[in-house]
Amino acid sequence: MRTRALGPGAPDVCVVGLGGMHLSIAGRPDEATALRVIHAALDGGATIIDTADVYCLDDADVGHNERLIAKALRTWGGRRDAVVVATKGGLTRPGGRWESDARPEHLRRACDRSLKALATERIDLYQLHAPDHEVPFTDSIGALVELQRAGKIRWIGVSNVTVEEIAAAASLTPLLAVQNRLNPFFREALSGGVVAECGRRGLGFLAYSPVGGGRLNKKLPDHPVLQPIARRHGISPHAVVLAWALAQGETVIAIPSARTPAHAADSLTAADVQLSAAELAAIDAAEFSRS
Repeated sequence: MRTRALGPGAPDVCVVGLGGMHLSIAGRPDEATALRVIHAALDGGATIIDTADVYCLDDADVGHNERLIAKALRTWGGRRDAVVVATKGGLTRPGGRWESDARPEHLRRACDRSLKALATERIDLYQLHAPDHEVPFTDSIGALVELQRAGKIRWIGVSNVTVEEIAAAASLTPLLAVQNRLNPFFREALSGGVVAECGRRGLGFLAYSPVGGGRLNKKLPDHPVLQPIARRHGISPHAVVLAWALAQGETVIAIPSARTPAHAADSLTAADVQLSAAELAAIDAAEFSRS
């Protein structure tokens, strides 16, 4: 499996990991199936799993995905220390909505809950889920610095940020990784320079929703540009899109979600696929309608 450094001073991880969100939000599979999904990803070579305290149904269900991942790791036959678990804090789920709360006091409470849910004494990678425009960004990052000094987190990351916010965070503390959306339907991480900035700084870029997310990924199997590329490489159109995402930067790591073991295993097939310059150009030029 192809690997890349997760960030400065961090170990290499497989370039395709697993995003846990869809195992815990509305429409989630039953627990037995969810555990099989996580085990399929790990058995396929994934060495990074991304979660968040708010990957759940609502505020009464906070920590569902973290607890699920902790159970999956306990019941897996492989080495726990070979897997990086990344989680996030800074959002809430009142009534099932997604709302920001990146106040330092909330982040401290959220981190403590995540430590308990993940059944660990130190979180590998703790990420600010999103800037909260009601809270000074430096205050939120400062809270993560305090948590790191307290030994509760190993590495600090940020998510849903701009180049300017990366610079602001990096001025306060060494960063490990940035997690933003990247797929052919939504390319703002490219046009806004975030992927390039991560490459310049050597930060891992964790690409979430790398096949489009929701209804958009259902458009991929019949896409006229993806189909012939998929046939040439003997992979699915979804795996082609993952390979395209990985080709966008030297530090890009894709974290696709999955609801079935087969989908998790399929995603891992992209880890060793290198698309040609012509194939990448064809995907770049193709229309990926969001309608």
